[in-house]
Amino acid sequence: MILPIVAYGDPVLRKVGKEIAKDYPNLEEIIVNMRETMKNAQGVGLAAPQIGKEIRLFLIDASPFSENEELDVEERDFLKNFNKTFINPEIIEEEGDEWAFNEGCLSIPNINEEVYRNETIHIEYVDENFEKRKESLNGLAARIFQHEYDHIEGILFTDKLSTLKKRLLKKKLENISKGIVDVDYRMKFPKQKK
Repeated sequence: MILPIVAYGDPVLRKVGKEIAKDYPNLEEIIVNMRETMKNAQGVGLAAPQIGKEIRLFLIDASPFSENEELDVEERDFLKNFNKTFINPEIIEEEGDEWAFNEGCLSIPNINEEVYRNETIHIEYVDENFEKRKESLNGLAARIFQHEYDHIEGILFTDKLSTLKKRLLKKKLENISKGIVDVDYRMKFPKQKK
């Protein structure tokens, strides 16, 4: 089932997610619904807070980036198959130079800005079968993970922008929270007048 994506301004996007156990109610259904919702909105990641759940869960499907000709063949091949569920993830270490990339977010439609993030991360998480995993991610895979991880920490990509950029975006962000935005997927706006 395609769920509405929570828009900027909703308090759930500012909450630190809670760890979940294997017996979390309807977990399998939540993951299926999140995958459908992400695909419908043409996203490459979706975190549980974006569907109104304060839990440490997110999905990534980076396959759309596998078409990017600017990336080397090895990274494109990796991204083509980088389609995973991350439950109770932790970033153990970040390394490498920070680099800028134009990021967007399904909860903040029609706004894209340069965000600096580390090149390489080392992570631990459990998958949808609650098997413990350890991985290292580089480049765009690391960036997407960091963006989604921020969501379960109550952080949005706009928080990483300069004070000037934030001031310039203030009106647009306020309009998004009120539902004054053109978007082609279902959303839930916290300040929309009924």
